[in-house]
Amino acid sequence: MRNVNESSREGSQEMKLLTRMAKSFVAGETIEEALQVVKKLKDKGIMSTMDILGESVEKQEDADKAVQGYLDLIAAISKSGIESHVSLKLTQMGLDIDDEYCYDNMIKIVGKAKEDDIFVRFDMEGSPHTQRTLDIFNRVRERYDNVGIVVQSMLFRTKKDIEELNKIKAKVRLCKGAYKEPADIAYKKMQDIRASFMEQAEMLFMDGIYPAIATHDEKLIQWTKDYATKNDIPLHDFEFQMLYGIRPKTLQKLAEEGYNSRVYVPFGTHWLPYYIRRLRERKENVWFLVKNLFKK
Repeated sequence: MRNVNESSREGSQEMKLLTRMAKSFVAGETIEEALQVVKKLKDKGIMSTMDILGESVEKQEDADKAVQGYLDLIAAISKSGIESHVSLKLTQMGLDIDDEYCYDNMIKIVGKAKEDDIFVRFDMEGSPHTQRTLDIFNRVRERYDNVGIVVQSMLFRTKKDIEELNKIKAKVRLCKGAYKEPADIAYKKMQDIRASFMEQAEMLFMDGIYPAIATHDEKLIQWTKDYATKNDIPLHDFEFQMLYGIRPKTLQKLAEEGYNSRVYVPFGTHWLPYYIRRLRERKENVWFLVKNLFKK
């Protein structure tokens, strides 16, 4: 039987590994630290979208702090002269507290971003929040045009969502999806998720506006390049997106080849709970992060 000291040592080692993993994918804890990362990326010809870590807020005071954090971030980006988008999650802005309260918060943020000519991307969370996120996005977009949305190819509903988003010429980021979803609403096999992703990407290329192809999957990256070439799609009409710390050399090569390339740059003090939640959510997330500690 292990003694308390042995268990403590093992727990400490596990925490050190988790900390190393998490910090490999987080651009610091402060706006200043994150802006330095954004500047270095820009010097390499790579664009950024900045995200203040945090989600699933249940208290209004915490949501108010998150809103102020984004207002401060927008002001800092504008003052720095370093071009960057921002990305955010609606549960961080009070979606689980009250939809109208969340909408009002988004109007504050997007309105300020519009004044400073900054684009705001609404991240997509788990399926319980999908429709409500789309509803608030559509309402905000009626007032401001400096916004975009994320959809997840693993969900059965996404094809229909893209059809509706294309009708209003919304700017869409397409990703596979990282949340654990039930089999009756989402594809489970990777071959099915990839097939869905390609079908939906084609819809965005055909009828959408400036699609963002967010993937680290080599097969989907190559498919996108081949599709763009075959269909004479100008390289400036879409962009590739990847997470900070994951396959940086691949994204650098894409940028050097002339593709618009953007990094999702998360930062903030909530990095540990954020990654613990992600690792617990799906076993695939654990393998994804471990694999990409060493993959370039």
